[in-house]
Amino acid sequence: MGSPSSAVAPRFETLAEWLAWFETLHPKKIDFSLERIRDVLAALEIAVPRYRVVTVGGTNGKGSCVAILESIYLCAGYRVGAFTSPHLWRFNERIRFAGADASDAELVGVFERIEAARGNVTLSYFEASAVAAFLYFAMQDVDVAILEVGMGGRLDAVNVYDADAALIVSVDLDHKDYLGPDREAIGREKAGILRGDRPAIIADADPPRSVLAAARERGARVHRLGRDFGVEAHADGLVYRRPGAAPRIFPRPPFGAMIQLVNAAACITVVESLEDVLAVDDAAIAAGLAAANLSGRFDRRVIDEVEWLFDVAHNPAAAARLRMAIDALPRKPRTLAVFGAMTDKDLVGVLRPFVADVGEWHVGAVASERGAELSQLCDALAELGASRVEQHVDIASACIAARARALPGERVLVFGSFYTVGPAIAALQLYCAPRSAE
Repeated sequence: MGSPSSAVAPRFETLAEWLAWFETLHPKKIDFSLERIRDVLAALEIAVPRYRVVTVGGTNGKGSCVAILESIYLCAGYRVGAFTSPHLWRFNERIRFAGADASDAELVGVFERIEAARGNVTLSYFEASAVAAFLYFAMQDVDVAILEVGMGGRLDAVNVYDADAALIVSVDLDHKDYLGPDREAIGREKAGILRGDRPAIIADADPPRSVLAAARERGARVHRLGRDFGVEAHADGLVYRRPGAAPRIFPRPPFGAMIQLVNAAACITVVESLEDVLAVDDAAIAAGLAAANLSGRFDRRVIDEVEWLFDVAHNPAAAARLRMAIDALPRKPRTLAVFGAMTDKDLVGVLRPFVADVGEWHVGAVASERGAELSQLCDALAELGASRVEQHVDIASACIAARARALPGERVLVFGSFYTVGPAIAALQLYCAPRSAE
């Protein structure tokens, strides 16, 4: 059992109050353990899900794959729940049903039930979020829930449920203080979501040996990129290939860059691996790929003839992919950048691919206790030889300054964190603005 709470919670009336309560309830912000969450799920009588579970883990690409899978299963006519983190604008984005965010009123009711059931067990903010999602999905009687791993996998809250199919999108260096110093160590943690005699889809082109070893040890049914499925670009979208089967053409997702081809292929493989329990035809796959939507991933918008490109890339691998995607676009006469990040990130590694191309930097403090100080951001840019760096008290101010300085035909790149992209899109009032044409 978890440690007892130090106070009895009042009956809060707003979602904001409940979130503030769970921000401080558990003594540690990050506390890897499945014991506490199991106790609360048992008290809520949802220790075993009454729906199919797809767990999505990895370093980069998890959010994209959750969005694609959610869209495919919705187009196939299923009742679909999706749990993701973090959010761009508001907490409700983390818990979705039937393609819509849970409402404040629904979440208040869910947290009331969790509070009544948890007894002396304390939950971290993320654990409470996950329990809220599981309870909400049970209340909505979903057919399938798509669960995004928050960090790692083996001891992440979503791993409390046995996945009917597990997807490892990629394995790269991030969260090294918690997961280990190299890809092999990180891979072992991420492979913790795999289950014996159940599909394990591995979409990393060069997976760590530890992932493959864990899959063998657990007896998972592995579907590996480059061996069991493949993908290539096509004028009409993408070509999906499996050994011994005719190639099939599908649309590519309407967000992100070319890496979404691999993500789409991995999601198609997940869907096909569960065909016996969740039947989906090619028409639904095609419709789901075409309808999938996700903000903040190679997200291009135009304001006053200036292209704004938003991407939550926050580790060196994601930054390298973002650089490649930008290189495939028409060149602009000048690029400005808005950047903010977490203090525990490899700032130099994230910034390095862009320093030669960015003519003007606007760095802003992100609204998080883990946010990097402005001095850290400036030091990293100085180490890389960047010039013209301006500091701002927050991301909104950085965006206002960049907008004032950018000329028609130029580009503004906004990247470094969810806590950068979300506030930037909000500050620029671009929630519903259409994306740029590819």
